[in-house]
Amino acid sequence: MTPEQLSQAIHDVLVEVVRSGELSVAVPETVRVERPRNRDHGDWATNIALQLAKGAGVPPRQLAEALAGRLADVPGVAKVEVAGPGFLNVVLDAAAAGELARTVVEQGAAYGDNTALTGHVVNLEFVSANPTGPLHIGHTRWAALGDSLRRLLTASGADVTSEYYVNDAGAQMDRFAISVLARAKGEPVPDGGYPGEYVADLAQTVLAQRPDLLDLPEAEALTVARDLGYQAQLAEIREVLADFDVHFDVWFSERALHDGGAVEQAVNRLREQGHVFDADGAVWLRTTDFGDDKDRVLIRQDGVATYFAADAAYYLSKKDRGFPEKVYMLGADHHGYVGRLKAIAACAGDDPEHNIEVLIGQLISIQGARMAKRAGNMIEMRDLIKWIGTDAVRYSLSRYPSDSPLNLDGEQLRKRTNDNPVFYVQYAHARISRMSRLAAEDGVRREDGFDPALLDHETESVLLGTLGEFPRVVAQAAELREPHRVARYLEDLAGAYHKWYDECRVRPVGDEEVTDLHRTRLWLNEATRTVLARGLDLLGVSAPEQM
Repeated sequence: MTPEQLSQAIHDVLVEVVRSGELSVAVPETVRVERPRNRDHGDWATNIALQLAKGAGVPPRQLAEALAGRLADVPGVAKVEVAGPGFLNVVLDAAAAGELARTVVEQGAAYGDNTALTGHVVNLEFVSANPTGPLHIGHTRWAALGDSLRRLLTASGADVTSEYYVNDAGAQMDRFAISVLARAKGEPVPDGGYPGEYVADLAQTVLAQRPDLLDLPEAEALTVARDLGYQAQLAEIREVLADFDVHFDVWFSERALHDGGAVEQAVNRLREQGHVFDADGAVWLRTTDFGDDKDRVLIRQDGVATYFAADAAYYLSKKDRGFPEKVYMLGADHHGYVGRLKAIAACAGDDPEHNIEVLIGQLISIQGARMAKRAGNMIEMRDLIKWIGTDAVRYSLSRYPSDSPLNLDGEQLRKRTNDNPVFYVQYAHARISRMSRLAAEDGVRREDGFDPALLDHETESVLLGTLGEFPRVVAQAAELREPHRVARYLEDLAGAYHKWYDECRVRPVGDEEVTDLHRTRLWLNEATRTVLARGLDLLGVSAPEQM
């Protein structure tokens, strides 16, 4: 019996009690069941009686006792106890609990998928690093978290489009062009430019494509340096992200907003909404009406559109493309964007509490290293992957809440010990895979028998209960935008498996005959492998069969 099946059984008991006239209360669509922290409290618990008691006009414990009597008669339920003020603690019989092993194996990689976010259409924007330099360790955190969140949202039924906003317009691109051209000439980068060594590499790439670069008039040379340098840098960004197993559905160009007239159109649309005003020779958006700390300039006195105007046009583009829910994942230096982006949503006629969500990631360092793109001393994402490995980087970055500062120990993440969380989880998967291979050599085959009632060892109860939690963990991680819940769950599952492995044998000893106990435990072994592999995949981490 899965937690979902038990939840439905309790729901059906509630409906039965209401129909019989014993109780008058609105029955919720779903009943939440949870794994008790104390195993002495049963396999599953629910506080539904406490939730409904006030509406039913009866004491919670009295309501719980009425439900317990009927629930105890449900097939697969061995015992129901009323605890405290009205909690229901449910113990499943071994056969009902063990049946989950077969359910997981038969569903395969689909186990854990759920409908918590069915009907949600989401635009998920993350990374969106400026194409003026290589991706660094800060971008790496959002790449890992953003892609994991995309996978979780999809697994929970949402229709998700992942998007990278390419900031390829404005003064930064002018500084970029000046920097590339200067290095092509063999000159130092001017103040305010990009001095990193990567700029010299870009300059050589541009020269290889345009040997006549230095013979061109200055204005034309800057244009060529900007465009070819930008194309080379963006191609590198795409390549590095692909190596990190991060792929975007849409690469959206900021320059396209300007060239296509979308910025001017956005200003006009917002003016029609009544939120644009003119003052001091500039055009403003009255964002203070919606909680921003000050009104924002859209068009400066010189007639040039601001970055904020492009942000407004980009938001409207997402809205026009049919995304009612827009999730922005921004870096630690973007706290000020939260209020202004929500103000844009409100000015556009959207609900800023529903139609837009801004997640801010905190700073990350590794062994105390500091990053500064213009100073040229950043830790590049490419080097980080080469040093530590994609799996270790992705897992470690997904393992912590995004709003917590993070300091990684690179050498620790390279170690093949149980102190390294990613190794601990991956080793569990490899151990399971090895067990399957050895069991096959011993003649233990799942298809020859399955008796779930045999899975009655204490460690088997714990392992089955942990497996049953997986769909709920996936749904919560997606709804709360917290991939770290999956990582922590996988570590708990690996721990439960290792304890079971130490106590219960899947393979026969010596000349011992192969029995249904061995075969049934092989089902549980495979069920655990299935969930570990799926959980790792949701984090973008591989599940090795050998280590």
